[in-house]
Amino acid sequence: MIFNIPQFIDKEDKIVGPITAKQLGWMFGAGAILLVVWNLLDTTAFYMAAVPIVGITLAFAFYRPYNQSLASFIYFTFLFLFREKIYVWKRVQTKELPIKKAPAQKKPDQNLEARMNNQKIEEISKLLDTNIHPVK
Repeated sequence: MIFNIPQFIDKEDKIVGPITAKQLGWMFGAGAILLVVWNLLDTTAFYMAAVPIVGITLAFAFYRPYNQSLASFIYFTFLFLFREKIYVWKRVQTKELPIKKAPAQKKPDQNLEARMNNQKIEEISKLLDTNIHPVK
C-alpha cells in the first residue's frame, strides 16, 4: 500500500494571492473597527484614531516574531511573565573539601647530572679538537 504523506503542514493556506485566512480576518476586523470609529468620530479624530488602529492590526496580520504570529507571541509573553517559574536545577552550595597536595618527589642528585654533562662535553670537545670521528 502506498500512502501519500502531506508535506508542509505547518504553512497556512493562501486564500487571496499571498494573503492567508488569518491575515484576511485581521484586515476585515480592522475595516469593521474603522467603520465603527468613522460613525462615532468626526473626520480629524477619525484620522488620528485610524493610524494606530491600522498599524496594530497590520502588525497582528503580518508581523511574525520568531516565526510565530504576533498574537501567540504576546500570549506566550504574558504566560512567561505571570506564571510561576519552575527551576529544574539549582546549584546547592556545599562545603568545599580541602585540596590534598601530592607528596613531594625526590629530586635526583643535580651534582651527578652536572658532572655527567661536563664529562660528555669534554669528550665531545676532544673529538672535535682531534678531528677524529667515532666509528658508527
